Amino acid sequence: MKIAVIGANGQLGTDVFAAFSNNGDVVRGLTHADIELSDQNSVSQALNEFQPHVVVNTGAMHHVENCEREPEKAFATNGIGAKNLAQVSRSIGAVLMHISTDYVFDGNKGAPYTESDTPLPLNAYGITKLAGEHFVRTNTEKYFVVRTSGLFGKSPCRAKGGLNFIELMLKLGRERGEVRVVGDEFVTPTSTAELAQQLVLLSRSNSYGLYHATAEGSCSWYEFAREIFALSGSKAHVHLAAPGEFRAKVPRPKYSVLENQALKKQGLNIFKPWQEGLQNYLGQSAKTVSAQRNG
Repeated sequence: MKIAVIGANGQLGTDVFAAFSNNGDVVRGLTHADIELSDQNSVSQALNEFQPHVVVNTGAMHHVENCEREPEKAFATNGIGAKNLAQVSRSIGAVLMHISTDYVFDGNKGAPYTESDTPLPLNAYGITKLAGEHFVRTNTEKYFVVRTSGLFGKSPCRAKGGLNFIELMLKLGRERGEVRVVGDEFVTPTSTAELAQQLVLLSRSNSYGLYHATAEGSCSWYEFAREIFALSGSKAHVHLAAPGEFRAKVPRPKYSVLENQALKKQGLNIFKPWQEGLQNYLGQSAKTVSAQRNG
């Protein structure tokens, strides 16, 4: 199949591009230089030229603080951009796979969120991403809206200064010998490589709709940090931060755990426990460092 990956140079997009390519698909990566999501003419031109069977949208305005400062810009990309993609995808007969977020929920449930739970975002980022979901679901029938959480991958995340949580912890551990991490926020750390494989499998299905797609299990950021140091062999110490020690500039959900109920119902869930994704990531990182030293 012909696959267009929007945001192909991003943390998730890089692995999505690789996963579809390794699957034998003809893949075209589209970056911000190739397509402007908020401009329907730009979207139409880019997709009509390639005529993909599947459009995978990993592009978004991700930086939570920037979204809060510039909600109109965030809505143009995350909301109107999704609308443009849905309309153009429908016009060329393509399936749209649109990546969304756990931030559409307020985190007050205290138990894993399923696809049937009512969203209630706390900030502009979550609101604009939820708007994007609605635009997709009302402008095309052939869609997968895929919510995920706590992503980490080998490619830099520009919205987070280039370092994912794992690399940030390892960096701080090397520099300081200890870190302080919050223990009252819960998430499911999810490997972008594993999510990319899930998207490839889902793209072969015609069971369109809304899906949650994260690794199995959950942990606090404190527990995640401890596992990072344990698996990497780091001697750095992890301390539990005091409540309110790292006060967020923008409200965020305290509990962002998603349950892959729809994937499991369709017999399509391939996710493993989050610890396995972390171990694979650290193993790949170690091989890369070793190859660079020997090269």
